[in-house]
Amino acid sequence: MILVNTDYISGKELETLGLVKGSTIQSKNLGRDITQAIKSLIGGELKAYNEMMNEARALATKRMVEEAENLNADGIVNIRYASSSVMQNAAEVIAYGTAVKFK
Repeated sequence: MILVNTDYISGKELETLGLVKGSTIQSKNLGRDITQAIKSLIGGELKAYNEMMNEARALATKRMVEEAENLNADGIVNIRYASSSVMQNAAEVIAYGTAVKFK
């Protein structure tokens, strides 16, 4: 499976199969929330939240790829990511793109 954020794959003629997406909603545990709240007061990188968002992006990407595989896609083009807060200390991450098959 080839994943790109461009609307083409070099050297390939593409047939569009359709939109594919994957999402997840993640939160950290209370203990980590407390330590990250203290860290936000003194400044610096919030490593636990950074790890959480990296895990969320990876899971959303995996789910998007699984949806593309169900369409027998060879790749996904125009991949984009978005995130939003759904409640305090919880974020949704969505990955989406266009599934394609090589001609």
